[in-house]
Amino acid sequence: MNRRQFAARSLAALAGAALSPDLSYAAAQSPTAPVPGSVPESVIKTARFPDSFLWGVATAAYQNEGAWNEDGKGESIWDRFTHTPGKVRGAATGDVACDQYHLYPQDIALARQLNIKSYRFSISWPRIQPTGVGAPNMKGVDHYSRFVDTLLAAGIRPWCTIYHWDLPQALEDRGGWPNRDLASYFADYAGILAKHLGDRITVWAPFNMPWAIAFMGYAAGAFPPGRTSFPDFLKAAHTLGLAQGQAHRAIKAASPHATVGSAYEMAPAYPRTGSDADRAATDRYHAMNNVFFLEAAMKGRYPNAFIGEPPYQIMGFRPGDEKILYAPLDWVGFHFYTRRIVSDASHAHCIGGGFSGTEIESDSGCARDPYTGLRATMPTEGPLTESGLEIWPRGIYDLVTQISKEYNHPIIEITESGCGYLDAPLESNNGGVPDTRRIHWYRQVLAELARAIADGARVRAYHAWSLLDNFEWADGFTERYGLIYTDFRSQKRTIKDSGYWYSRVAASNRLDV
Repeated sequence: MNRRQFAARSLAALAGAALSPDLSYAAAQSPTAPVPGSVPESVIKTARFPDSFLWGVATAAYQNEGAWNEDGKGESIWDRFTHTPGKVRGAATGDVACDQYHLYPQDIALARQLNIKSYRFSISWPRIQPTGVGAPNMKGVDHYSRFVDTLLAAGIRPWCTIYHWDLPQALEDRGGWPNRDLASYFADYAGILAKHLGDRITVWAPFNMPWAIAFMGYAAGAFPPGRTSFPDFLKAAHTLGLAQGQAHRAIKAASPHATVGSAYEMAPAYPRTGSDADRAATDRYHAMNNVFFLEAAMKGRYPNAFIGEPPYQIMGFRPGDEKILYAPLDWVGFHFYTRRIVSDASHAHCIGGGFSGTEIESDSGCARDPYTGLRATMPTEGPLTESGLEIWPRGIYDLVTQISKEYNHPIIEITESGCGYLDAPLESNNGGVPDTRRIHWYRQVLAELARAIADGARVRAYHAWSLLDNFEWADGFTERYGLIYTDFRSQKRTIKDSGYWYSRVAASNRLDV
C-alpha cells in the first residue's frame, strides 16, 4: 500500500473511544502511558507466541507481478492511472514491478528460507476476466494455480485476497463501484476463483481495505478513478458491502472447505480531549473507518457512523439489503501500522478540509465530510518512520483487544503490518542490508501483540508487509517495506537483516533471537 500519501497522511483507519472510557490524547501523554517506540527490553525478552502461531508475509498482485498486458490480461484502473502523467511519483508504473509473474518460484523459495508459513497474496481480476465479466481467461487461472501449487510444495499456506484494488478498467467504464451491478459481477468472479482454486485454497478475503477503495477512489480522488464526490463514495461503499456478502456465499457454494474472513484497514484512534464531543467523534471514526464492513458482515447492518439520519437513500440502500450484507466471517483480519487523533467538527462551517487527496484535513478548521462531522490528525508524539508514520507500538494491543471485546473474541489474523525504511545493500556489510530500525519496529510491535494474546486475544497469524520491496501505489518506488531488498533494475533480491531476524522469530516463536 501507499503508506506516505495513503497511510502517513491519510488513512491506516482507526479504532475509537471505546478503547477505554477514560482514554484521551491527554492521557496518552501522562507519565503512566507507554513511551512511544520504547517497550521495555525485559518485556520483549519474555514475549512468547503459541506453538501453532502462523508467521506470514503479505503481497499484492499489482504491486509485485508486472506482466501488465501478458497472457490475455485486461487493463486495470491502476494500469490506466499509472500511465497517466502526473499521477505517480517519478512517473513509475507497475508494468514490471518485481516481475513476480515470472519470478514467483524464486520468491516462494525465499519465503520458505525465511520460515514463512502463511503467504497472503492477491489475484488480479483483469487477469482472470479481462473485462470483468464473462468466461475466465484460463491462462490467468493456470498462472495462479501454479502459484498456489508452488506455495503448497514449500509448506506454506496460500491465503488469497480476491481484490486488492485493480478493478478491470472496463467495469470502471460502466460506472465503477458506485454502480450496484458490480456486486453481482464481483460475486461471479469470486465464484470462478473458488471453483478453480478452492480445492487448495481454504483461506479467502473478498477485499483489501474496502473503505479505502471507496474513499480514496471516489471521495478523495487520490487513487483511481480519481473522483471527488461524497455521494459516489457512499454508493461505492454500499456496493462493496453487498459484494462482500455475495462473494462470501459464492465462495462457500463453490468450495465446501473454504473459510472467509477479511483484510480491513484498522488502527487505534484516540480522542483529542476528554470531551463528550471528541469521544463521540472518535466513536464515529471507528464505526466508519474500522468496522463499517465488519459490522455489515457480522450483523447485516452498518454501524452508526453518521450525524443524524444515515444517508441510506444516497447510498442506494434497498429493502432486503440487510440479508445480502449479512455473511458472518469465519475469522477477522485487519492491518496495523499506526494511530490517529480524532476531534469533533460537527459544528464546523466548512467541509472537505482541503484534504488534498487524503482523509486527513490540511485545514484543521474543517470537517472531513458532512456525514461524520469529525477531524482526524496524524500524531507525531512518537518517533516517525521514513515513510512518515508515527511509531506507537501500544496501538496494536489496544486495537486487537478492542476488536476482541466488540465481536465476542473472534479468531484474528493480522493481515498487514510493517514499516518503511530505505536501507540498501552495503559493500562494507558484504552486500547485506543492515536495517536495524525495521527490526526495532517489529520487536516493539510484536511484543505488544504477544501481550494481547497473553491477555486472551485469539490471534493466530501475523503477516509482515511485505516479503519484497515493491511498487507502493502513488509513491511508486520511493518507499521500501520489504523483508527482502529488490533492485528494480536487475530484479536481484537480497534478504535484509530484518528478514533473517524474522526467520528466526518464525522458527522459535520468540523475539529475543
